Amino acid sequence: MGLSCFACFDGGSKQQRREEERLASAEARAKAAEAAQKRQEQFEKSAAGRAACAQLQGMAKQSANSNKGEPVLKWQMS
Repeated sequence: MGLSCFACFDGGSKQQRREEERLASAEARAKAAEAAQKRQEQFEKSAAGRAACAQLQGMAKQSANSNKGEPVLKWQMS
């Protein structure tokens, strides 16, 4: 009978441990997201980041202007 009561106390400890792990995991995710945001901002400020942004904008502009509603392949019937 003594062992069954001990199981009740141990269950509370496990639940507390799970809650602590959940909080630690949430804190780790928040720190990782903050670090990723900081790296993104640093990249955007760097020369490589500005060049990548300019290249993406140029590609978007080119694709928008390259096909103005005309078919890609034109067939000529003789």
